[in-house]
Amino acid sequence: MNQINQAQYLQQLGQNAKQASYALANLTASQKADLLEAIADALTENTAAILAANAKDVAAAKADGLTEAMIDRLLLDGARLAGIIGDISDVVRLADPVGEEFGSQLLDNGLRLTRRRVPLGVIGVIYEARPNVTVDIAVLALKTGNAVILRGGKETLESNKLISEVIRGAIVAQGLPIDAVQFIDSPDRALVAGLLKLDQYVDMIVPRGGQALQRLCAEQATIPVILGGIGICHLYVDKNADLERALEVIANAKVQRPTVCNALDTLLVDEHVASTFVPQIAEYLHRLGVRFSVCEQSFALLDGLGFDVTLAKAEDFGIEWLSLTLGIKVVGDIDAAVGHIRQYSSGHSEAILTDDIHAAAHFMNQVNSAAVYVNASTRFTDGGQFGLGAEVAVSTQKLHARGPMGLEALTTYKWLAWGDYTSRT
Repeated sequence: MNQINQAQYLQQLGQNAKQASYALANLTASQKADLLEAIADALTENTAAILAANAKDVAAAKADGLTEAMIDRLLLDGARLAGIIGDISDVVRLADPVGEEFGSQLLDNGLRLTRRRVPLGVIGVIYEARPNVTVDIAVLALKTGNAVILRGGKETLESNKLISEVIRGAIVAQGLPIDAVQFIDSPDRALVAGLLKLDQYVDMIVPRGGQALQRLCAEQATIPVILGGIGICHLYVDKNADLERALEVIANAKVQRPTVCNALDTLLVDEHVASTFVPQIAEYLHRLGVRFSVCEQSFALLDGLGFDVTLAKAEDFGIEWLSLTLGIKVVGDIDAAVGHIRQYSSGHSEAILTDDIHAAAHFMNQVNSAAVYVNASTRFTDGGQFGLGAEVAVSTQKLHARGPMGLEALTTYKWLAWGDYTSRT
């Protein structure tokens, strides 16, 4: 596709999406529920074909030498696909924010003023190696009356093409515009650059991928961009933590699914308990296949004990591992832990383990990431776990939306003013 044809193609995508958004904006909650249930049924009916398409993607990824972490991200099996489809039912049951009115007031000038939630319009989503995103984004967008343009990574091209075709078929079967959901099926990176400048039609861009994709979108887009999804997550073991109970929580945060953004990257341990706890947690995690990149004090405690341990450089604590590697650093106290987090965190998820309520409150007040936990795993930072249904992304910025982005994050509002033939004086 040459440059002129690319521009025409993107222009047509934008026009089609904008037109479809008008038809979606005023659907009733019942109509949207019927649509989402039809999508779930269609995906279920096409399970075998979707898994076959995904198998092609996985085979190609292995042939191209992609990492195990990346392959895990793109892999679909029967259980994962069933879970993705099951999440649609959760979204159906959620309250529809569109049409909600709030902030009603009667002003001194005679106007009665209120705000009403409305769809954003058209959302562009650029993502890498996760076919579940195709379903999640489409479902959340349609639930909130938005049209969506999707551009997935080349690693999941076959999966995403088929999934989007199934979704579009279900949309048409409900009598709605097929272009409510569109998928860019070309891996040409020039189309990403073009999409980022389609501000005449697209109202928001959501990149879901690594740091390079986030920076590309931030630097080149002429459309508002929601940044996030980079998780350099920390957990601090306070001197007053229950060390036995801490073991399982840390293992859950690191091992349950190490390739996702809310998995634990760095364990901070108070020096008052380090000599006991660092070897204890290393032994516990070593049995689960975890490797360690550690500070000098931790290295002295672990060297020679048979663990896979390396001495970390300062910059290693700024790595999102996305694997069974864990950073460990001994810190002097809670303020040193907070200082480390402020220096290295991506603003995603942080946690403290402690039985000291004052330490817990201090940590909550001083750490300003999107999600901050006391005595819980960072793995909970997820739209489904937060009761939002599926999520569009996890925003680490502070404007418009923060943390897991559910339905409300895909709406804006308009002011409604009622007068009685009222003129301004």
